[in-house]
Amino acid sequence: MFRQTLPFVTILACALTSCTPRVSQSFRVVPADPAYLLRSPDRQDTPFPDVLRRFNGFEPGRNWVDLPPSMGLRIENAYYEKGASRRGLTGYLGAEVARYSSTAAGLELLSVEPMKNRPEWDRPVQNLIAPAQQRLPFHRFFYEIVFSKRNNIHGAVLLAADTSDELDRLSAELSDPETVCHNDSPQCTVFPEACTVSVEMKVVLNGKPETVFWGSQLVSIVPHPVHRLEMKRLDRGRLVPVKIDVQDANALRLPLLPGDRIDWK
Repeated sequence: MFRQTLPFVTILACALTSCTPRVSQSFRVVPADPAYLLRSPDRQDTPFPDVLRRFNGFEPGRNWVDLPPSMGLRIENAYYEKGASRRGLTGYLGAEVARYSSTAAGLELLSVEPMKNRPEWDRPVQNLIAPAQQRLPFHRFFYEIVFSKRNNIHGAVLLAADTSDELDRLSAELSDPETVCHNDSPQCTVFPEACTVSVEMKVVLNGKPETVFWGSQLVSIVPHPVHRLEMKRLDRGRLVPVKIDVQDANALRLPLLPGDRIDWK
């Protein structure tokens, strides 16, 4: 009887223990040529240049980026005397800054840094994006669009939509931007030429929430050499460790993602 049941017991034990391939509980930075790799807990390798693309489809060199939750915009609008060219320092009066965070419900205004004596003929920085557009859940930011029918004006553009498919459709129509970004459009904001817009994301650094620019690398906030480094990254809704050789300067070129937690000293 013992000999007949032993194979079954052995197979069961094997299935429950070492004979079953285990899923890693961490990310790992792996040295490689020409680019280092980020190995995920399910053992998929992603070259550093592709980390951002896997997160939200961003391609280096492409002129747009989607804004999922935990990302946002920093908008700095410059103000000038009436009739000034709105370039350089001639007639420059000051600037206002607004910060927005992307959420599942739309864009949330986080803060405003107003200027004293802003010209009454110019809109406050927080009014550049219409409330109706802020309430739409999907947003895509374009770094520069050329409006040929407006004397070749160059401007950053923010599109918004109810669905990702609608956002793709509007983006395709930007080949003729005037048809999408007309003056009464509830889904498009064309930022003034004197306006600087940056894409940001939220991380936690030494226990404190911080905002960094999209595309930042770990080395931009952690000096090299560093004595100790602990990093965690979201994977399927949970934070898991990222194993990095802190003595390897190239490993610290890992692109940051929203939600990263970094502790160092």
